[in-house]
Amino acid sequence: MDDVVLRGPLIADGTGAPAHRADVGIKDGVISSIGEGISATRSIDADGLVLAPGFIDMHSHSDLRVLAEPDHLAKVSQGVTTEVLGQDGLSYAPVDDEVLATLRGQLAGWNDDPPGFDWNWRSVGQYLDRLDQGIAVNAAYLVPQGTLRMLAVGWEDRPATESEMDRMRSVLAQSLAEGAMGMSSGLTYTPGMYADTSELVRLCEVVGRHGGFYSPHHRSYGAGALEAYAEMVEVSKRSGCALHLAHATMNFPVNKGRAPELLRLLDDAIAQGADISLDTYPYLPGATYLSALLPSWATEGGPDRALARLSDVDVRERIRVEIEETGSDGCHGVPVDWDSIEINGVRNERNAHLVGASVLRSAARLGRAPAEVYFDVLVDERLGTSCLMHVGHEENVQAIMKHPAHTGGSDGLLVGDRPHPRAWGTFPRYFARYVRELGVLSLEECVEHLTGRAAKRLRLTDRGLVREGYAADLVLFDPATIADTATFDEPRQQAAGIPYVFCNGVTVIDDGTATGSLPGHSLRSRP
Repeated sequence: MDDVVLRGPLIADGTGAPAHRADVGIKDGVISSIGEGISATRSIDADGLVLAPGFIDMHSHSDLRVLAEPDHLAKVSQGVTTEVLGQDGLSYAPVDDEVLATLRGQLAGWNDDPPGFDWNWRSVGQYLDRLDQGIAVNAAYLVPQGTLRMLAVGWEDRPATESEMDRMRSVLAQSLAEGAMGMSSGLTYTPGMYADTSELVRLCEVVGRHGGFYSPHHRSYGAGALEAYAEMVEVSKRSGCALHLAHATMNFPVNKGRAPELLRLLDDAIAQGADISLDTYPYLPGATYLSALLPSWATEGGPDRALARLSDVDVRERIRVEIEETGSDGCHGVPVDWDSIEINGVRNERNAHLVGASVLRSAARLGRAPAEVYFDVLVDERLGTSCLMHVGHEENVQAIMKHPAHTGGSDGLLVGDRPHPRAWGTFPRYFARYVRELGVLSLEECVEHLTGRAAKRLRLTDRGLVREGYAADLVLFDPATIADTATFDEPRQQAAGIPYVFCNGVTVIDDGTATGSLPGHSLRSRP
């Protein structure tokens, strides 16, 4: 007798094949049977519901929150059962004490820095062990290239020496052997952006030898976007490493309607044998930490030196000219439009009045120049501030999500006063807007993008499909009512139309209510 039987759902199995009806049995954490006449201790009436594999968030920033708040309602409530951490070249392993202390401040806008938190790891293996102590979802990890550079080179804007290169490659190889799935980069973030193409190639050679993939946030989503994508394709070709493009889109006014150019670049490379995939989120605004807009030279040497520069009147003016007039590399080579930059998270209550408004509107209300408001809040918050960037284009979003190499990623930040709603709404939004409302994807196509295709990139041979013997990571949803309810004003809202979610056979959402169960664990690379 099975533990649970799901009676009569319409099964979208993650392959893209036409959906079909059958009962599904779950026993000891796996899908034990698919068919009819299944006996089980518990029976769930799934008539009128779609059964899909649990959604895989290919680009997540839950590295700290999944430990600080392990019930992880934001993700389990939208049907996510696996997420990929260590993104954008910056995360908390592998580190030493000094690097960890720096990252805790630098990434506070992404993950906060909760008081009393136990930072009892330094290596990737130790971090994965910590995940195994109990989380609500499964989690894979990418080695962050910017963190590697902090360890070996520091915050200097220069090429790595041969000995520093050897150390990065050695630590990377060890981290992959300990279970990391690949490597990420954040090439508009310091210090990762200081690496040149050849340095990235040499690191990706190590990743490729371990069977992993490279997931870069490339050097520009704005003025130099196509050139930046082309560099990543070159890195993949020269290193022999599979490429997964993070939050792959074409943003800012200069790229309106240019998604077909990106897709031609990728299709040409794939036709020549390159192994390429990508992920996107189904929203127009992006999100990051506010200091990311600074030019790279302004943050060289680390946060303390950046804060010192921001306190110097003459240096401020130099930064202002680059941000507002010429376009800094941190702002993707595009002069900033302060009305498109919305502060959505601060750590000090005295700055709460800035949240929810663009820098331009706050400056007008205060009777000050936008750049001065920007500089002052960075200094007062010690760079621990997050923002939304309203720079996307709907036609680009739709064109890219239809590509056969596409997968889904929330890129969601879970902290701040008004985090981007994608942290709570990405996966139901795909079905509500782009399947049901607009018909951009069929139901079966959308499920495949968010499950089976992502599992293939991660080389998961027992997840991502509704198939006997596979892990029972499953989501039951109502195709007529599934919807994101999270908004920019009220971002922490549980999705509608998702009554049941199973992770490793355990219900984490049961009849629409979170159970608090923690059946998830790390997913480690296979040699």
